[in-house]
Amino acid sequence: MADPKGFLNHGREVAKSRPVEERVKDWNEVYVPGSLLPIISKQASRCMDCGIPFCHNGCPLGNLIPEWNDYAYREDWGAASERLHATNNFPEFTGRLCPAPCESACVLGINQPPVTIKNVEVSIIDKAWETGDVAPQIPERLSGKTVAVIGSGPAGLAAAQQLTRAGHTVAVYERADRIGGLLRYGIPEFKMEKRHINRRIEQMRAEGTRFRTGIEIGRDLKATDLKKRYDAVVLAVGATTARDLPVPGRELKGIYQAMEYLPLANKVQEGDFVAPPISAEGKHVVVIGGGDTGADCVGTAHRQGAASVTQLEIMPRPNDERHPINQPWPTFPMLYKVTSAHEEGGERVYSVSTTHFEGDEDGNVQWLHLTEVEFIDGRLTPKPGTERKIPAQLVTLAMGFTGTDRENGLVEQFGLELDERGNIARDADFQTNVPGVFVAGDAGRGQSLIVWAIAEGRSAARGVDRHLTGASELPAPIRPTDRALMV
Repeated sequence: MADPKGFLNHGREVAKSRPVEERVKDWNEVYVPGSLLPIISKQASRCMDCGIPFCHNGCPLGNLIPEWNDYAYREDWGAASERLHATNNFPEFTGRLCPAPCESACVLGINQPPVTIKNVEVSIIDKAWETGDVAPQIPERLSGKTVAVIGSGPAGLAAAQQLTRAGHTVAVYERADRIGGLLRYGIPEFKMEKRHINRRIEQMRAEGTRFRTGIEIGRDLKATDLKKRYDAVVLAVGATTARDLPVPGRELKGIYQAMEYLPLANKVQEGDFVAPPISAEGKHVVVIGGGDTGADCVGTAHRQGAASVTQLEIMPRPNDERHPINQPWPTFPMLYKVTSAHEEGGERVYSVSTTHFEGDEDGNVQWLHLTEVEFIDGRLTPKPGTERKIPAQLVTLAMGFTGTDRENGLVEQFGLELDERGNIARDADFQTNVPGVFVAGDAGRGQSLIVWAIAEGRSAARGVDRHLTGASELPAPIRPTDRALMV
């Protein structure tokens, strides 16, 4: 145990953010560089080394949180990094992007602010990179087996790294021009600078993983041809079919899916554009959807110089604190969150539904008409007399995703079966109905968190390894049927 009285002597202290007026002028991460290390030992000491550490259950990776908290408290960064990497291939991703269900399940959180697990995690991995404790793990021998991984998001990268380290020859196919999937083009730079992805890719290259960009399986290369080339295939193609808003005026110019808008801002940071083809500069921006992707659109619009930003959510405003009956510990509660993007300004409107859009004579969106809604007999129903319109010269739809891409032909060419939710069906080993074809991440689970994607990739890798060799020593932290601790 780090410090038997740590949770009594120290309160929760989180990473410091740069001033709003400073950070909205650039695209760097919002946190003050180096601000965590001076406080992280005390924060790690708050871990109580519980008899039953429920943080393990909250985290699908089964991260050894009390162990690396103890090492961080003692400032034994090498040992902390080893324990962190024992269950997580990419802690610098989760430490920045995961909403931390582990903290919601922290035993200390029953009656006090929980341990700052995310901050400890990111401190350990950043220190490990700084000291050279992150090195390629090159397999001692090769199996002679080949694996194709389709998709280079967190699930695909995790599966690829595990299989490469097991001795298989792995090639990752990505339809975009750079590796990273939504980590690269869906997550804004101010949440995670892309240098973190780049150095992991270089580590994976050194280990032997090969990368093929600009190739979309199903269009550029038939799925059947790919299957003939490799002994196994892992589908980590995500759930990229965005939910649309079929209301009058949807065809007007200036209305985009979030994943049409966000990648262009990232491409500016990559040097592909001087200015984004779609920009919020000087415009009244409306973001439809109250989740993390919506918040990413809000923060991006701020940095592009929007005249105003309004975020709409059809559901009621969440509670500020956990409800002891409806959302009991250790479940992951749906609480009111103020992200860094929300700190930077804009208005958030709850319990409203868009009725239609209104444009000008040139077909550009100018107004969004909405109405307030309420639950009546368990259904969201418009409230009479609450209709109004708000200015909207740029609208982004961030309402989630409904399943994997069906338009590129991949599902049909492989002959894959889908489950009742439209996800690619798989068995206990993450194998689809097609022998030798496996699925990991959102394509099989549905839209989920980054920590679940990495867990899926690791677990699917075990299934592939068993298929290729008859046995496997790779870890499998989850089963395909496992779900988050939620009510």
